[in-house]
Amino acid sequence: MTRTHTRLCGLGHICWCMHFQWAHPVRHNPEERTGKHRMSSSTTAGVNGGARAPMTSFVGRRRELADAKAALAESRLVTLTGPGGVGKTRLSLEVAEKSRRAFRHGVWRVELATLEDGGGLASTVLSALAVPDQSNRPARDKLADHLGARQLLIVLDNCEHLLQPVADLLASLLPEAPGVRVLATSREPLGIGGERICLLPPLSTPSIEDARNPQGLEQFEAVRLLVDRARSVDPGFAVTAENSASVVQLCHRLDGIPLAIELAASRLRSLTVTQFVQRLDKRFQLLTGGDRTALPRQQTLRALIDWSYDLCTEAEKLLWARLTVFPGSFSLEAAEEVCGFDELKQEDVLDVLDRLVAKSLLITERGREKTRYRQLMTVREYGAELLAKAGQHAAVKQRHRDHYLHRAASMVSAWCGPHQAMALADMREDHPNVLSALEWSTSTPGEYYAGAELASMLRYHWIAGGFLSDGRRWLDRALLQAHEPAPERGAALWVAAWVALIQGDRNAAAAYLDECRQLSVELPDPSLQAPIAHWSGLHQMFSGNLSSAIELFQHAVHLHTRTGDTGSALAALYMLATAQTYSSTGIEEALDTCRHAMTLSNDHGERWSRAYTLWISGVCYWKQGDTESARQAALQALELQKDFKDSICTALSIELLSWIAASADEVKKAEELALAASTVWKELGTTVAAFGPHIQGDSQLTATRIADAVGSTIAIAEEGTKQLTKDAAIDLALGRAEAPASPDAPASPLTKREQEIALLIAKGLSNRAIGDSLVISPRTVGGHVESILAKLGFTSRTQVASWVASRAVSA
Repeated sequence: MTRTHTRLCGLGHICWCMHFQWAHPVRHNPEERTGKHRMSSSTTAGVNGGARAPMTSFVGRRRELADAKAALAESRLVTLTGPGGVGKTRLSLEVAEKSRRAFRHGVWRVELATLEDGGGLASTVLSALAVPDQSNRPARDKLADHLGARQLLIVLDNCEHLLQPVADLLASLLPEAPGVRVLATSREPLGIGGERICLLPPLSTPSIEDARNPQGLEQFEAVRLLVDRARSVDPGFAVTAENSASVVQLCHRLDGIPLAIELAASRLRSLTVTQFVQRLDKRFQLLTGGDRTALPRQQTLRALIDWSYDLCTEAEKLLWARLTVFPGSFSLEAAEEVCGFDELKQEDVLDVLDRLVAKSLLITERGREKTRYRQLMTVREYGAELLAKAGQHAAVKQRHRDHYLHRAASMVSAWCGPHQAMALADMREDHPNVLSALEWSTSTPGEYYAGAELASMLRYHWIAGGFLSDGRRWLDRALLQAHEPAPERGAALWVAAWVALIQGDRNAAAAYLDECRQLSVELPDPSLQAPIAHWSGLHQMFSGNLSSAIELFQHAVHLHTRTGDTGSALAALYMLATAQTYSSTGIEEALDTCRHAMTLSNDHGERWSRAYTLWISGVCYWKQGDTESARQAALQALELQKDFKDSICTALSIELLSWIAASADEVKKAEELALAASTVWKELGTTVAAFGPHIQGDSQLTATRIADAVGSTIAIAEEGTKQLTKDAAIDLALGRAEAPASPDAPASPLTKREQEIALLIAKGLSNRAIGDSLVISPRTVGGHVESILAKLGFTSRTQVASWVASRAVSA
């Protein structure tokens, strides 16, 4: 009888050969037949088609390969699990190739994908092992006899649809065959005692920021695979500056799944990467036409997911569909509250969720003693189609929005307490979810006011969490839709004013506050009085009107205290102290306010306003000449920011440390700290100029001192700022890290003369004074100033001064 076998040759490539197998028991050791014959597999009775042979190179997976080999050395049963298309079969073949010398009787692969039920499982394994099967003894018994004294590795490929039969067979065979080890591949563990599970994750993928360095993208496995496979259809394919962003997006949107990437690569014979990415919203139509020799379910993306869907119970299918409303990761509590209703009870969600994890249809993410879950994009898109067909999309989206509205409201009500940093961290993890909830609410009739309420309740997420741009965009969109007078609109108006003020957009903030003031009378809504006074005070302070700001802040503190809103009262207190610091009332009054705020903060275990209070206390000490107290206050504020990661307080505190260093003539340190602060401002999307002329003036004074110390020309070390993350900036300011080595400064967008003029603008000189200094006419200076503004995209001299102050200065 003739059987078709495969053998692994070279670097894991499989070559085909024909091998005659006589119909009587044979001691089959591939290595004895030929030095090249390393692994056998066969077509078998009951299995349609022959063993598949990978003819492509093995890319990446170095760590996973080592882990699987180590597991196989320690356990007699190892199961490679992971999502469909993640490369379990390919890795199993590579592990088999690397392990073959450890098995005297060879390595054998049994393909189970086309075996429809477990009745013929033992016979299929017998046939794959090339064991003659002519007696009427049970196949299981013949298999036990054959394996009993042998030392070999069996690769059981694609077990997920035969979990119980495979588990039963192995549980009975392995005790009788001590020299046998099994490497199984399955989307779900077999569930046998002693089973070692190796979870195969998607390939590593680059982030959007990595697209800036096309030469470094091939360090990521997904990119390396794409390039390797794309060159089989387009030998000239390469990652370039022009296509790097599209390459990154493709790998990210395909979740780093090898099969999806290989299907995408096959399309690059007729599309560019950019064209492909533009059509990825139709991925199930686009990702077809795979290897004709592959199993049918691996020739298209939809067939791959169909296979997983068919293996699910009805409850699993329902939860799969409902979970698609989460665009990012989510918690167990969120899944229970959003998806647990009607046919699927809330108390049953955990069990069904666990089964989806076991089937590799959910990815787990562990951190901070919490487990979060997420769906791969491909799985999510498939499930979204199911949810729409079931007519449940609107109901589940509403539950999703309501869950995060409740979360945001709870965060506000419990803000003044010891758990602020944890609340911010939790909401940061759910940022994609809250944006999705806002998008649905502001685009669905009847949900506009709930959307406005959610946008306003996320106030601390926008401000302290560092999402100013997102907050402003969604507040504006909510206000556009929820245009009728209502309490939800009133709250969204004053929160929008707060965000706009931090962004430096004082005119817009004034407009928001004016309408909020009118609305408080029209409704009427007394609850708006305190925030109106509070944020009007901030507007006055940022506009330079300190006496008005002090009056408004004092009134806001009174109103917040009367209503029991201690968290808002604390915020108004540190802002009041800031206005007092720069006013004629004196620094001692500001320090008294700080002491009151610190006591109140300590009483409640509150730390967010405490950090700001420490910062403004430090400014007071610095102005008094007590640089050591000032430095200690700034450092304490930064220590708190290691938990909070509030970009505003972080940048202000690092700015203060730069001012202190410049006052002590520590120019290099002041320059490094100014660079660190500018990094944080840039990431946040604002500058120190937004905080009014008084704080801006101190920042500008420091920039001038640095500039005077190092020379009259400036160069902007943009590359230096990119090397510092917010955490790195904090570590630098705390003295726990060295400043990054500054590369040669890239060419400034300004000419040498414009750089000189920009420096003098930063010193506060008028056009006439600049002309006198440089011996040119004021009209010529005016022309240069216009050119500077145009090149930098600015509209005022203040912005130019901020641009100089917030960047490293070098000779």
